[in-house]
Amino acid sequence: MLACPSSSLHGLATLQRHSQSPHFLLSNSLLFPPSPRLATSRKCNFRSLLSGRISRRSAVRASANSPEVSESVVGDGGALQPYSVKIPVGDRHILVETGHIGRQASGSVTVTDGETIVYTTVCLDDVPSEPSDFFPLSVHYQERFSAAGRTSGGFFKREGKTRDHEVLICRLIDRPLRPTMPKGFYHDTQILSWVLSYDGLHSPDSLAVTAAGIAVALSEVPMSKAVAGVRVGLVGDKYIVNPTTKEMEHSELDLLLAGTDGSILMIEGYSNFIPEEKLLRAVEVGQDAVRAICNEVDALVKKCGKPKMLDAIKLPPPELYEHVEEIAGDEIVKVLQIRNKIPRRKALSSLEEKVLNILTEKGFVSNDSKLRSNSETIAEILEDEDEDEEIIVDGEVDEGDVHIKLTSHKPALLYSEVDVKLVFKEVTSRFLRKRIVEGGKRSDGRTPNGIRPIYSRCGLLPRAHGSALFTRGETQSLAVVTLGDKQMAQRIDGLDGHDELKRFYLQYSFPPSCVGEVGRIGAPSRREIGHGMLAERSLERILPSENDFPYTIRLESTITESNGSSSMASVCGGCLALQDAGVPIKCSIAGIAMGLVLDTKEFGGDGTPLILSDIVGSEDASGDMDFKVAGNEDGITAFQMDIKVAGITLPIMRKALQQAREGRKHILEAMMNCSPPPANRLSKFAPLIYVMKVNPDRVNLIIGSGGKKIKSIIEESGVEAIDADDNGTVKIFAKDLLSLERSKAIISSLMMVPTIGDIYRNCEIKSIASYGVFVEIAPGREGLCHISELSSSWLPKAEDVFKVGDHIDVKLIEINEKGQLRLSHRALLPDTNPDNSNIKQSTGELADDTETSSKSPEKSKDKSSTPKITASSKRSSEDDSVLPSKKFVRRLVSSSEDKPFTNKDKTKKSSNKAVGSGSVKDESSLVSGEA
Repeated sequence: MLACPSSSLHGLATLQRHSQSPHFLLSNSLLFPPSPRLATSRKCNFRSLLSGRISRRSAVRASANSPEVSESVVGDGGALQPYSVKIPVGDRHILVETGHIGRQASGSVTVTDGETIVYTTVCLDDVPSEPSDFFPLSVHYQERFSAAGRTSGGFFKREGKTRDHEVLICRLIDRPLRPTMPKGFYHDTQILSWVLSYDGLHSPDSLAVTAAGIAVALSEVPMSKAVAGVRVGLVGDKYIVNPTTKEMEHSELDLLLAGTDGSILMIEGYSNFIPEEKLLRAVEVGQDAVRAICNEVDALVKKCGKPKMLDAIKLPPPELYEHVEEIAGDEIVKVLQIRNKIPRRKALSSLEEKVLNILTEKGFVSNDSKLRSNSETIAEILEDEDEDEEIIVDGEVDEGDVHIKLTSHKPALLYSEVDVKLVFKEVTSRFLRKRIVEGGKRSDGRTPNGIRPIYSRCGLLPRAHGSALFTRGETQSLAVVTLGDKQMAQRIDGLDGHDELKRFYLQYSFPPSCVGEVGRIGAPSRREIGHGMLAERSLERILPSENDFPYTIRLESTITESNGSSSMASVCGGCLALQDAGVPIKCSIAGIAMGLVLDTKEFGGDGTPLILSDIVGSEDASGDMDFKVAGNEDGITAFQMDIKVAGITLPIMRKALQQAREGRKHILEAMMNCSPPPANRLSKFAPLIYVMKVNPDRVNLIIGSGGKKIKSIIEESGVEAIDADDNGTVKIFAKDLLSLERSKAIISSLMMVPTIGDIYRNCEIKSIASYGVFVEIAPGREGLCHISELSSSWLPKAEDVFKVGDHIDVKLIEINEKGQLRLSHRALLPDTNPDNSNIKQSTGELADDTETSSKSPEKSKDKSSTPKITASSKRSSEDDSVLPSKKFVRRLVSSSEDKPFTNKDKTKKSSNKAVGSGSVKDESSLVSGEA
């Protein structure tokens, strides 16, 4: 009596959907031979369930069904013949070759610009994957060090984890290709791109975008149009297509544009506060270059392209859209009026479950007579009912028999769960667009150009160097700034062989809790890396130069709430956090995300594209554009546009940029009302930096052999780090002022240029050798006092009279060619035996203290980091006792007419005075101070 019972068929469909083994299906066919009705199940009203995974897994690629290929590219053995074409781009040509390498891939191509070569392949899975609401595309891009004749500098010599720079280029390849892929194509597609050669002049990123677009166009993927990408630079007033790396050093604009011959699909770039009109002009120049490339690619595809897999496209049944609207249309309209994201999401999820329950389990009974008359399943079910009805002949009816008159039943329609989910999402998107276009109100009640409420506060983290919490509607960013020395800079190993040190970097984090969900926590995703780089490049233009602010800046942006435009919230929050950390930024900037409803006529409008300001998550998912713009009212610092439909033109971009400018002005005014406001000064927990200039020829004295000297200075003074550049710039990083002053005194003494005849008082003996003692005349500066210069009489051993830690007075008597100092203590001793004044000891050096004292007063040099008041040694005490008088000592030390007190000595004494007194300076003045 039952024709296609729902329970039995549902279970069978479930088995078919989840089973992977073909043997299991074969056994089922043997156990349950198909009935005549089920044999024609493709016409049954349950055909969506019966198709399931089996029909998709049994799909065959179009290439297998269509073996014929253009004769011009097939050789005798059936292999593709090499083919190449030169395409003009800017002021030069790029060479496109196919059929040389990777002939087993669905599409492969090499693109050459100068001596930079990019190799790209496209491959497809033979069987389709489970249907979903996104195209199953994966992109991998790798820059091999062998391309530049190098190898990795780390322990592992093989390229491994994808670097952030490579992830960004993967996104550049993915974003323009995805909108051109047709809906309903579920074969996994993989694009692999390698840089095989790099000349250091021609950047491979724009070539990789073009190579991927050409490879996909040559493959079996049924994309709509060919895609190409170019870079546009602005040097002076000249726009340059695909500029070299040297030209980009002088460019005010870095724009990467991708599109087809008739529309723009993606733009991303950074600029130095250029106005909107200059940006639009650059886009126009880039679009002309892309159009020329696409025309050449179309000609290439006609010659050697493969047939497209159009028969592999599987779309949901067209009548399913009307069923979903009939079941839940009115409720969707009510749910979209809920302003808060979480309640609206839960209501839509509950409504989706209701629709799924009806269309996949209970069955939907349509009230539309047109649908019933046009449905094949109605005739089949009525036919089944006629077959099961028993005809009773007159006269054979017993009196006790009950006559039941059969009534026609309306058919119950069932569909697959995946199709229902896809259709429900599209129907919801249509209702959202219709609400915006017809009613002029968005989900949260704003007008198309309205901005969500903005609240911000600074200094909420007491121990952080700078912090800010920026809230715009239901999107919130917690920005934290950390200042550090050069060791905190991020090192990037590039193809050109020069390791780049980034003194500013932004790390963007998007935890699942910010959207109220449970998810993965670990390494940053590609989306997080891309959003972080966009915010980083937006803020990079407002930072001071390294000479003005020598700190390394790390900015963290943690998204604590998200409902659209979280990367632009990172720009706003990061700007406030930088000010709170005391970074002297050039100006304040803000970021905003713009949306678009392109075809308004379909939803009750006049056909004019509708631009939306400050879009939320649902408008981003259901809209046609996501255009992020950062800057101030004078110009733009960064921009990124992703297009989900073809047809974005320059007039639409011009209107979006003008509306974005008004939105940025509004956000900047709201940021000015931040409460509490930014501190605009260095935190007391931030490290101190002192910058001093020294003679570049004497920098090696600070570093020492193998860095031993600079390490000893750090250990002795207690500073965090000391950075000495070859140009004579020395940066001292310290946590407190005392250690900073101590290291500054040591470095100043090392840079001191001693003069023969200088006298140094109360100097400490650092070590004793068999041939003499080493005396520290200044912090970190030692000289040798030979045993013959220690006493006026003969000494067998220096240890007999002196020990380490004793303090003596010495005189500089010689500087050799290596800069080593030779000192004399004997030269300062009174001559008790005039007859022996001319006797030479083993060194042959003479010391005439009487002559020295009579010709010029002695020069007192005290360069220690602290006043040396340690008690003198035994020998020193004896020497002091035989000095003529205290007046003699006072005259030698303090006479204002003494010649040895030169300007150089005053500098040294002032350094000691600053250290000894422990004078306190303003912390901010230490950043740019010079010794």
